[in-house]
Amino acid sequence: MIGRLCAVVALCLCVAEIAVAQPPDVPVVKPDEAGFDAAALAEVDTVIAKGIAAGEMPGCVLAIGRRGQLVWLKAYGQRQVEPVPEEMTTDTIFDLASLTKPIATATSVMLLIERGKLRLSDRVAQHWPEFGVHKESITIEHLLTHVGGLIADNKISDYLSGPETAWKNLAELKPQAPPYDRFVYSDVGFLVLGQVVERVSGRTAAEFAKSEIFAPLGMQTTSYVPPKEWRARIAPTEKRSGEWIRGEVHDPRAYQLGGIAGHAGLFSSAQDLARYAAMMSQRGQWAGVTILREDTWSEMTRPREVPRGRRALGWDNYSPYSSNRGGWMSASAFGHGGFTGTALWIDPDTGLFVIFLSNRLHPDGKGTVNPIAGQVGTIAGKAFVRP
Repeated sequence: MIGRLCAVVALCLCVAEIAVAQPPDVPVVKPDEAGFDAAALAEVDTVIAKGIAAGEMPGCVLAIGRRGQLVWLKAYGQRQVEPVPEEMTTDTIFDLASLTKPIATATSVMLLIERGKLRLSDRVAQHWPEFGVHKESITIEHLLTHVGGLIADNKISDYLSGPETAWKNLAELKPQAPPYDRFVYSDVGFLVLGQVVERVSGRTAAEFAKSEIFAPLGMQTTSYVPPKEWRARIAPTEKRSGEWIRGEVHDPRAYQLGGIAGHAGLFSSAQDLARYAAMMSQRGQWAGVTILREDTWSEMTRPREVPRGRRALGWDNYSPYSSNRGGWMSASAFGHGGFTGTALWIDPDTGLFVIFLSNRLHPDGKGTVNPIAGQVGTIAGKAFVRP
């Protein structure tokens, strides 16, 4: 009896230790405490108000920080306008769309590389033999930088007969060009990378990302296929088959694959993304948690010359997709956007990060927010008072 009691006490202590080890929220401090001009930073309010008034989005959440601190966390406008209006809140959860590519898929790939399970120079066919038909020379690095010669998207009908047939159709696609011949931003390439993660890790892409990235960082509102109890906090997009899309992925290909894919499907909140951004702004570690070794982080974020610009591994650096970048970031800055109205940019030279989350597609599938996110990034960069 005493032995059993001791075991119970030990278990409780272990659980308590795990709870204590949970990384804290990224603290919110006054802008001037982190080296920002508060008055200059407040100009973001005007930019966002104009965007909402112009109908570019119903609302948004903006988080601006530096290294391990937030200097701005604010909700604007409405989370939902139809069928019943709802105010936007800072804990709103968004469909991140293509932010899935760097945050989940590329980070997972880099972890597998760090652990010796993959190499950037590996041909994809080494890990997915069926993919090698017509595409034997395409490597992991080619796909991470969108120079593999694959099309942007294959037709949606390729997905309508179920996931097994969808993956077969993807494997049989023919390339449009030799690797490095051209830069084509490709959802197909990241769908393939998501499949590689699953084949190499032995876990689904969702399971691997959760256990190796999100859980260690304490990202408790970040998930593929979010649970139903989150639905009230999720920002809806538009309608599908007459019903509002809320808590289901908007991307039609990810939807047909059950909500888990390498190019889209991830949901998260600004506060959770601040944890990830704090880690990436500090070379792979934050609050005592190391996600990527510094050499892995450096390789991931190093800009590479590609046709029409520069890309890092899974990240944009300076390319035709950089309108949401911000004009006062350094040449080392990396980031990405998402079709639903999301953007994340990180400048490792200054430690600055900008998280812009909107549901621009609600309610009518329209709205343009990349220029707004870019203006916000420019204001944030200018407001940081460099030594």
